Amino acid sequence: MRKTTTKITLLVIGLLLLDQVVKFLVKTNMTLDQSITVFPDWFFIRFIENKGAAFGTEIGGQYGKLILSLFRIAAVIVLSWYVRRLIVKKAPTGVVIGFVLILVGALGNIVDSAFYGLIFSESTYTSAAVLFPSGGGYAGFLHGKVVDMLYFPLFSGTYPSWFPWVGGNHFTFFSPIFNIADSYITVGVFYLILFQRKYFN
Repeated sequence: MRKTTTKITLLVIGLLLLDQVVKFLVKTNMTLDQSITVFPDWFFIRFIENKGAAFGTEIGGQYGKLILSLFRIAAVIVLSWYVRRLIVKKAPTGVVIGFVLILVGALGNIVDSAFYGLIFSESTYTSAAVLFPSGGGYAGFLHGKVVDMLYFPLFSGTYPSWFPWVGGNHFTFFSPIFNIADSYITVGVFYLILFQRKYFN
């Protein structure tokens, strides 16, 4: 069990580092809403920040932000306990990995919320953020903004002119901008639903 626990711990650290390194690079090298084309028409690195939940969605006000941050912390505590329990029960590796992805995703966004406001200056549309600015960070503990940058505007186009109500308007099939931590959660949830249902039965 100790060997499995060590492997899982290293996996958590590796995934979390990947998420945070990418966020640090984006935060300190890009201005708000700056976009870098990776593959024309369907994959861009576009820097935005959000005060709320995954995929750029927001929960109203400072109290909403605080409640969300506390909820994430509680979720990480519960998930950590449950992953440990799965290891003790010698659950299938796939089940453990699925929950680890969800755990690391939640943890990655907690780091942003908890510490980015303390260690970074404000990102603006004209200047990138500075790490450990002399005047202090832009927000207090648990009130930092989550860094998002992955943008896949799949199937972008214009509705036909005859289309009811929205004819001629532009559309994008998938418009949210998200981060690597969000993708961990999404992959983990779908993986458990699609491939590990037998275990929960």
